[in-house]
Amino acid sequence: MFADLRQDFKPAKLYGIKRRWLVNSLTATLLIVLAGIVAFSLSVYSYYYSGMEAGLQMKAKTATDFFANYITKTYAEYYQSAYRYTERFDERDKLELQFISTAGRVEVSTYGITAGSRPGTPDIAVAQDTHAIAMWHGRNPTTGERIISVTSPMLYSDGRMVGMMRYVSSMEKVDHLVLLNIFAACGIGAAILALMAGASLFFIRSIIAPIQEVTSMTRAIADGGYGAQIDNRYDDEIGEMVNSINEMSMKISQSEKMKTEFISSVSHELRTPLTAIAGWGETLLYGEGLSSDAKRGLNIILKEARRLATMVEELLDFTRIEDGKFTVRLEPCDVEIVLEDAVATYAEVFRQDGLKLSYEPLEEPLAEIPGDPVRLKQVFLNILDNAAKYGRDGKMIEVGIGVIYDGSKEWVCISIRDYGPGIPEDDLEQVKLKFYKGSSKERGSGIGLAVCDEIVKRHSGRLTLENAIGGGIEVTVLLPKPSSSRKGDVAR
Repeated sequence: MFADLRQDFKPAKLYGIKRRWLVNSLTATLLIVLAGIVAFSLSVYSYYYSGMEAGLQMKAKTATDFFANYITKTYAEYYQSAYRYTERFDERDKLELQFISTAGRVEVSTYGITAGSRPGTPDIAVAQDTHAIAMWHGRNPTTGERIISVTSPMLYSDGRMVGMMRYVSSMEKVDHLVLLNIFAACGIGAAILALMAGASLFFIRSIIAPIQEVTSMTRAIADGGYGAQIDNRYDDEIGEMVNSINEMSMKISQSEKMKTEFISSVSHELRTPLTAIAGWGETLLYGEGLSSDAKRGLNIILKEARRLATMVEELLDFTRIEDGKFTVRLEPCDVEIVLEDAVATYAEVFRQDGLKLSYEPLEEPLAEIPGDPVRLKQVFLNILDNAAKYGRDGKMIEVGIGVIYDGSKEWVCISIRDYGPGIPEDDLEQVKLKFYKGSSKERGSGIGLAVCDEIVKRHSGRLTLENAIGGGIEVTVLLPKPSSSRKGDVAR
């Protein structure tokens, strides 16, 4: 019978402007930076390796042209010239110069240890086959070191090959320079990304800060803080938005003030004639000589007068809430007695409407809790009135009271359930809002539950409505037990 108190809280997924902005801007910047690094790396690679290849090819061509004068002589003289050339070669600390026979064997080398070896690299075979300068770079078959080699054929005047001149250079220094340039480009790219991220954060903060301020203020306005103003420090589109919201807030405040003043004025004006109508109606009802039709008419007049009086009191409570003058005076209160008083008050109404009331008092009396008996009775009467009004088709009203423990504190729990058609799910979350009636066709001001909710909140309690299993609405009022409030405390 009592409502389930457990509430599930799921963390909301936040997709903020900051995240979207950073992801979009940094992704675009990252792609541009990566493209720039790749292009720079390729250009550096091409610059260093192409320059190295061109330099070796030029050296090979120059040396080949120099040796052309010796190629017409005997092979022995050619060999002696090659030996002397390697002895005088002044770039031996940078390059290795080799003279290779037509069989692919190193005959003379500036590095003596390679003499007699057969490199077997593709440039030698290509130069031998095409009689043209050939180049190759890769790993030395013997040492595994990355090298670049240029082989130039040495030809007799009749076109026969006497041998080949070969320059070999290590690529270690060039690779090191290329890597240094690539690392430098990556560092610059990282600095650009960091600078872009910092600039984006600074820019988006200048956008998010005013948006958060505007959002906070609009929420305050939505919660009833009409007339609140945002300090406008902006001269752009955000400033225009702030001005519009400030103007809207002022107009809503003026409209709400006029509405509240009108309701308060009309309500006070209605109290006097309603009191007179009810008083004279009761006087006439108990007079002598009235026909049954006259008595029935007077009963209708009194019933409608009381209904109007209740609506007037609700409207007056509403204006007090709006003006901040609504008070709840807390004192030691026996909630069960207050509930039984409200049930007894409505027992005759239920009987006349053909409704069965189910209520069982507790076997052991409840301890007193801080509360306002008058205001709490007002809450119970309003809920019972709604149960009779909206649940009359169910022919049954169930009322219960007890104590429950939700894991953190004890609560006095009052539940009132009808067996009517229930409330559409779309309206269920809105029924406690002021003037909200949803799809209901029943008469009423639409502020009774709003006032009840405010009263329960002033008692640090909770008022919930939910569609009960099997049909109807179950209204639950939870009041904390115990409380440190003392007699005479006033909740405002």
